[in-house]
Amino acid sequence: MDPLSAISVDLAEIDGQISDIFRALSNGFQKLEKIKDSSRQSRQLEELTEKMRECKRLIKEFDREVKEEESKNTADTNRMLGEKKQSMIKELNSYVALKKQYASKLDNNRAELFEGPGNEGHGEENAMMASSMTNQQLMDTGNRMMDETDQAIERSKKVVEDTVNVGADTAAALKAQTEQMSRIVNELDSIHFSIKKASKLVKEIGRQVATDRCIMALLFIIVLGVIAVIIVKLVNPDNKDIRDIPGLGPPAARRLLWDTK
Repeated sequence: MDPLSAISVDLAEIDGQISDIFRALSNGFQKLEKIKDSSRQSRQLEELTEKMRECKRLIKEFDREVKEEESKNTADTNRMLGEKKQSMIKELNSYVALKKQYASKLDNNRAELFEGPGNEGHGEENAMMASSMTNQQLMDTGNRMMDETDQAIERSKKVVEDTVNVGADTAAALKAQTEQMSRIVNELDSIHFSIKKASKLVKEIGRQVATDRCIMALLFIIVLGVIAVIIVKLVNPDNKDIRDIPGLGPPAARRLLWDTK
């Protein structure tokens, strides 16, 4: 657990924000060393300067919180907080010195241009260089600089155009994939519905088959009973326990007309 959290949640939060800014400043200056373009260096330096201003504000806020909690803390705790604040200030001052070093280097690089921000200290040198050139040389130099600027703009436009084309192709591919996924989902729904319907139909057929089997078994038992009765009647026709089956009784005796006398 962070020891500052045990003292004050606000102090721990401010300390975390300051640590994040110091980490961003370290990464920013490492990135600045790899940048060759002066305009990009200037923008990067401005961003780092803004972070340092924010860090300074947070350190002041940290100091105010420490003073508010001073009466509640022990002497050791107050000493630890004071040392923490001094280490923050020291680290911030190191980044400020590094920023001044890069700013001075950037101003020296700008001295190579005839015009531009940060070039006030080299006005006499630029004036002497311009006065030593003829009008034609000045025009050629100006045209060359304009051509270089136009080429840079064209390259930037081409990069933007390529980026837009890549974005359009990516969007089209994503749209096609989305439509394909939608079709697959619809097909899966249809298959699921068909499987469910087929399963229901199989269950109905199973019930019908079971019913048919019961009926066939019942008919078979009835037929067996009838056959058994017939066999018993034929074997023992005098058995009075079994009623005569129509059509299976012995033929009745015929009476002749002259027997009536």
